[in-house]
Amino acid sequence: MANVILTDGGMGQELLRRSGATPTPLWSAKVLMDEPDLVRDLHADFIRAGARVITVNTYAATPERLAREGVGEMFEPLQQAGLDLAEQARDAVGTDCAIAGCLPPLFGSYAPKLTIPFEESVDLYRRIVAEEAGRVDLFLCETMASAQEGLAAATAAAESGKPVWISWTLTDDGAPGLRSGETIAQAAAAVAHLPIAARLVNCSRPETVDAAFGDLAALGGTVGAYANGFTAVEALKHGGTVDVLSAREDLGPDSYASFAMGWVKRGATIVGGCCEVGPEHIARLRDRLVEAGYDFGGFHA
Repeated sequence: MANVILTDGGMGQELLRRSGATPTPLWSAKVLMDEPDLVRDLHADFIRAGARVITVNTYAATPERLAREGVGEMFEPLQQAGLDLAEQARDAVGTDCAIAGCLPPLFGSYAPKLTIPFEESVDLYRRIVAEEAGRVDLFLCETMASAQEGLAAATAAAESGKPVWISWTLTDDGAPGLRSGETIAQAAAAVAHLPIAARLVNCSRPETVDAAFGDLAALGGTVGAYANGFTAVEALKHGGTVDVLSAREDLGPDSYASFAMGWVKRGATIVGGCCEVGPEHIARLRDRLVEAGYDFGGFHA
C-alpha cells in the first residue's frame, strides 16, 4: 500500500497539562522558557508513538507575540531552544525522524482579520525562516486562516529551498472553507506559483475535515490533515489564554484514529494531530495504519 507520513500531535495543550502551570498568553512558549525538559520529553513521546515528522515547538514564539508580552528579546533564544530540544528528542529515541520548521499565524490562531501589510508579514516570516532553515528538514506553514496569511508564510518558506507544506484551518460552521470565508481552492490558487510539496488542513474539528476533504483532495498532489480535539475555538480572543477552551470527551484515541483512517482512505498521505491530540492518539493511529497494511516509513525530501 501507499506510504503514509505520520506526524506528531498537538504540543501546546499537552505541555500545559504536563506542566500544571497557569496558562498565559505565551502558551507553549512559556513552557519552552521555564520547563524545556517537558518539551524535549513530549517530542520524544510522539516519536516513540510513531511520528516520523515532529514540528519545532515555536508556534507561540513569534516576534509579535513575544513583543506583546514584553519579552521580544527572547525571539532568537527561544527559536534556537526549540530546535535544540527537537534534535535532542530525536537523538535520544534514536529513530529516523524529520524535523519541521514552524511558521504559525503571526498574531494568534483563527484570526484572519488580524493582518498587517503583506510585505511586513513576509518579512516577519523571513525572520523565523532565518533562525530555523539551517536545522530543519522542511517548513510547515500551519493553521493559516486566510489565503494571504498562507501566501506570506509560504513565500518566506520557499525562499529557504526546503520543502514547504501549507496547512489551512477551517471554519467549523457553515460550508467548508477557511476561517476567512475563502474556499480551499482559492487559498490553494494563491500559492499555486510556489513550490508547495503538500497541502493540508488542520486545527479544525474532525467532522469539519470530513466535510472539506473532497475539496482538499480535488487539488491533486500530496494532501493531508490533522484535526484538533476542542469543543469549539470561538471563545479564544487575541491576547487571551487557552483556559477558555475545552477538550472534547468523545474523541479518544480510537475515535480519532477512525477519523484519520477515513482521510487516508480518501487519499491523505500525511496524517497526525493538532491541539488535544496526544501521543496515545498518535500511537493508536500508527497501529491502525499498520493493521491496514500501510507503510509509514516517514518523510523524504
